[in-house]
Amino acid sequence: MTIDSEALGFGGAERAPYATNPWTSRGRLFPEANSLTRSEFQRDRDRIVHTTAFRRLKHKTQVFISPDGDHYRTRLTHTIEVAQIARSLARALKVDEDLAEGVALVHDFGHTPFGHTGEDALDEMLQPYGGFDHNAQSLRIVTKLERRYAEFDGLNLTWESLEGLVKHNGPLLTKTGEGSRGPVPKPIRDYCELHDLELASYASLEAQLAAISDDIAYNTHDIDDGLRSGLLTFEMLEDVPFLAGLMAEVRDRYPHLEESRFAHEIMRRQITRMVEDVIGIAQHNVQKLAPQSAADIRAADHVIATFSADMAETDRQIKKLLFSRIYRHPDIMRIRAGAAQILSDLFKVYMNDPSLMRSHYWVNHMAGLDEGARARHVADYLAGMTDTYAIRAHGELFDHTPELR
Repeated sequence: MTIDSEALGFGGAERAPYATNPWTSRGRLFPEANSLTRSEFQRDRDRIVHTTAFRRLKHKTQVFISPDGDHYRTRLTHTIEVAQIARSLARALKVDEDLAEGVALVHDFGHTPFGHTGEDALDEMLQPYGGFDHNAQSLRIVTKLERRYAEFDGLNLTWESLEGLVKHNGPLLTKTGEGSRGPVPKPIRDYCELHDLELASYASLEAQLAAISDDIAYNTHDIDDGLRSGLLTFEMLEDVPFLAGLMAEVRDRYPHLEESRFAHEIMRRQITRMVEDVIGIAQHNVQKLAPQSAADIRAADHVIATFSADMAETDRQIKKLLFSRIYRHPDIMRIRAGAAQILSDLFKVYMNDPSLMRSHYWVNHMAGLDEGARARHVADYLAGMTDTYAIRAHGELFDHTPELR
């Protein structure tokens, strides 16, 4: 019996004309037969979820190192929250939910252990070899480092998913070919020589929704985790008028609410207001642009999915609060210094003796590589580590490992 895939109802409700259509995808670098039961973007999403890189996210830091407590966010829980918001936004705007979810699920694959501290440390050590960028590393993982399929390296994702991964935060090149945010990382340039991701244009609306969902998710959950840790207090939140208004609203309705429920009520309202703000602005921008295809979204000279001016100011104020009260807190800075030392020590020892990277599949082929190529493989190995693995690896090689708590 044959399956009528068109009748299965992929994508749910009515699709907007500017939605990315999985049935007219630009395809994959290595051609594959279509699935009878899943759209191309559903297949991408499923491949992403089944990767080693996705599983590793559960032991990678978001802000607080995992030994600090079981209830703090990790890269995995953050990623799931981003994907949930992205699907909600995509559904409201009648674009492809599976593509938005897939970009959200893969967007943090390239993050190192120990959060942005690890990325900063690796970038510093790789400056002589082109630096380190977590977005470029994500692309490297899904096009080269995941080794699951007999016929190709990576996941062989669709052009649209790869475009969304690389450009969800905006174009990487100006119309004249210059880097719009500095030099384009080499892994991205190298891949585009094989499979042009059109770095001078914006990504699909689905990818833009994944990007703004990232902001909404971490703005909210970093406040939640900050309150849980004690680094933030409700009094500190009063410095942001938007948050002060939410707290007043909750107090008026529930004057005797316990602190934990009070915090959750604030977070729920924060996510809802931010999501509704993005939907309203995106609808306004779409109405003004009147796009008739996903190509029209890419050709626009501005982002479609963004905050209003008022919410953008709130976003700035929240980030300022988080930086001053959490990210730059002396306790966090001490932990960051220890984490940076762990990665710096490991980088140096692996560069001197690559055979110590016992589980790295390239280890037997590194003897003939030049220093730059060797450094990139060491970075692959380190970036793929979880927090716990990096701490354990350091403990096996050094007499003293910094205490990260």
